[in-house]
Amino acid sequence: MPEPTRRQVLAMVPAGAFLAIAAPLRARAATPTDHPRLLANARAIFAGTAASNSRPEAAARLAAIHSAARSHLAGLDGAGPGELFAGVPLGTSDPNLSTSFLRLYEIALATSTPGYASDLVGSTTVRRRVLDGLEWLHAHHFGDQATGYYGNWFTWEIGIPASVSKTFALLTDLIAAERPALIPRYVASMDAYLRHGKDGDVDLDSRFHTGANLADITTNRVLQGAVTGDDARVAKAIADQSTVFATIDPYDIQHGNTDGYYADGSFIQHHSVAYTGSYGRTLLTRVVQTIKLLDGTSAAGGTELPDVVHGWVRDGFAPVIVDGWMMEIVKGRAVSRTGTGYADVATVLEAAVDLGGYTSAENATALGAYVRHLATASPTPPDPARFVSPVSAVRYADLLAEAGAPVADLNPPERSVALNAMDRTVHRRPGYTFALARSSDRISRYEYMSGENLRPWFQGDGAHYLYLAGQDHTQAFGVDFYTTVSPYRLPGTTVPVEERQSIPELYGQAWYENPGHPLGFTSSSESQNTYVYFPRGTNAFSGGATLGTYGAAGMVLSDDVPWLDAQAGVLPDDFVAYANARAVKSWFLLDDEVVVLAAGIRDEHGRAVVTTLDSRIAAPGDGVVVTGARTDGGPWSPSDGAATLAWLRWDNPGQGVAVGYAVLDSEPVRVTLEDVTRSRRTVRTSNPDTAVTKRVFTAAVEHAAQPSPIAYAIVPGATAEQLAGYGRRGPLDVLANDERVQAVRHSGLGLTAATVFRGRAHIRNLVVDGPASVLVREDDDGVTLALSDPTMRRDAVTVTVRGRRLDVVAADDGVEVRRVPGGTEVRARTHEAYGASLTATLRRR
Repeated sequence: MPEPTRRQVLAMVPAGAFLAIAAPLRARAATPTDHPRLLANARAIFAGTAASNSRPEAAARLAAIHSAARSHLAGLDGAGPGELFAGVPLGTSDPNLSTSFLRLYEIALATSTPGYASDLVGSTTVRRRVLDGLEWLHAHHFGDQATGYYGNWFTWEIGIPASVSKTFALLTDLIAAERPALIPRYVASMDAYLRHGKDGDVDLDSRFHTGANLADITTNRVLQGAVTGDDARVAKAIADQSTVFATIDPYDIQHGNTDGYYADGSFIQHHSVAYTGSYGRTLLTRVVQTIKLLDGTSAAGGTELPDVVHGWVRDGFAPVIVDGWMMEIVKGRAVSRTGTGYADVATVLEAAVDLGGYTSAENATALGAYVRHLATASPTPPDPARFVSPVSAVRYADLLAEAGAPVADLNPPERSVALNAMDRTVHRRPGYTFALARSSDRISRYEYMSGENLRPWFQGDGAHYLYLAGQDHTQAFGVDFYTTVSPYRLPGTTVPVEERQSIPELYGQAWYENPGHPLGFTSSSESQNTYVYFPRGTNAFSGGATLGTYGAAGMVLSDDVPWLDAQAGVLPDDFVAYANARAVKSWFLLDDEVVVLAAGIRDEHGRAVVTTLDSRIAAPGDGVVVTGARTDGGPWSPSDGAATLAWLRWDNPGQGVAVGYAVLDSEPVRVTLEDVTRSRRTVRTSNPDTAVTKRVFTAAVEHAAQPSPIAYAIVPGATAEQLAGYGRRGPLDVLANDERVQAVRHSGLGLTAATVFRGRAHIRNLVVDGPASVLVREDDDGVTLALSDPTMRRDAVTVTVRGRRLDVVAADDGVEVRRVPGGTEVRARTHEAYGASLTATLRRR
């Protein structure tokens, strides 16, 4: 079903499902008798049921719960002065305080797992220790508003309340019998710490109460309302959370909020960060959790909203998951964390397992097939012991055990996806998946925050990631990729030659501090976001089109907002900003190859510029070999230094994968293959100080004083013979490559693809009114074409196909076709299309 806009969400919510947003404080969908059901659902989610816990499939999860609890109890026994748990000192560290609350919850969880054979289950003694810990933490570290709220706002408004609220849901009966004042005391404090809200509650106009953060806060408040019997709190929390189901309409922004899911499958958090793989996962899991919490209550509804969430999985998550791995292009600062990738997808899988129980039958079948696909897609299968719920582990086992049930990816084997709302592109073929990260004046160039992703500067400047089928992606990407590959040599980027410093190196702490400046720089200020944490570019041009399974994307490299405003004198004198290089770049996404063009390469400040064709990592023992050929036919080896190459081939026999590069036009390419050893702390201050060694391959062009355009094709799995075929008689022809237009033609596909950055361009038999992204495929019968506006500012884009008259066979809404002198004009109305592709099929007379 189509995803709803914010204007439509109220109309589609069934009367018995979610409360009226227009009057949330007066809504009373949950009766007092619903609170016990809510709490029973919560206990089942977190601790399992007697039925689930008797199943062998839940044993690993339950064992993990009890192992953690016993370790934490030992920590309670060994605590020293100023500690609740040994080795976790309190008083100045908000992460340590959050950890202390989390450990109390995990102890309470072990006492609440019905049917599990353990002396901890039902132990009043152990539960009293948990309550003693809560009493002590409130008295010494949480109750005093004047001394609390240091460090990260998330700790106080979301993290600690999550642990406390779940603990209360598990231990409600004992608290009511022995310490009835504990819950209202904590709830009052948690309301007081909700400082980015309004009157101790959610404020939908707050920039902090959006997307995943909103789902977190409201889920906590549903539990708080259930344990206090507060119908109004539950009603308001459900009503507030229901707003996240609405697809963000960029032309009708509500509450100033741009965080959430978009019609093209994009997900944004922090208002400008492509974030499906981190915050998007949180929103998915919290929403599914709420659906489960409300099951059987008067606030539970039909399949309409669960079906919307199924759309998130299908259109938002599936495109950015490859072989059970979450792509780097949608993880923001989380790319620097250890354990991401396959583990990220396990949380999506658990949500899909549970969601299938609430969606329509058709969607449930598709989700089940996808779960079974993900179960076998990666070399590191999802571990049910890490699921949140023992019940989910059992449901997962049941799905896998369905005899004859379908197993299917939600992605077709061949697919090209333009996630233009978040400046991302994904292109799939059976042997590879190509992922591209762009940026613009709408989307951040990168995200740095809290000492994470310390060297991110060019991650949104056209950096690409090539995932090869059959490879263990932990060996190719993840934290070790960013640790060992130079931040100035990310694949596909064009960067100025200079040494930059991380935020801690520049300012001696994890943010820039200057509260006295008119912009008020503090750790979580809007100024910090705009200039330090996730700055946007200043270019409007970033987008692309898709035609069937083919795609095109383009962007203009620009300075970012910090540099622009620093030159205008807006920023403090001690604030450090860096200028970017200049170039226009295009990517044409075909079958066997991805063609990359770059032109207008220069630096306005006299610095040298480097373009990296690709960088890849491998284990030193994989036996990587790099071969190639010069354009003059002479021999070549990596030790030759920069050379004019015809082709290049990287071969990793240890992983059984290879990548070829057909150099269509370039200055000399320098190839390096070296072992690099660095600590994972290089990219994240809280990472373990673990040294990683990788064999790093880099192919880069160190541009001359007057740079020439670059054109090359990335050909996954290509042999030397295949690469040698990309000469003058090969299938690819670069039709144009300058600052105004970039275009290629693939004769075997009959496909012409073009990026027009400005003005009117004549490309073979096409006349394109730019700015535009265009794909045209011709055969004996006629033409199919796709158009988009990469600036998202134009009212219309037109292409004229010169020659014989063409009649319309099919066309999207907003596409007009008319005969003009010498050809046929196709006009696509792109007003408020937000970068979407508009297509037409024409037949020759």
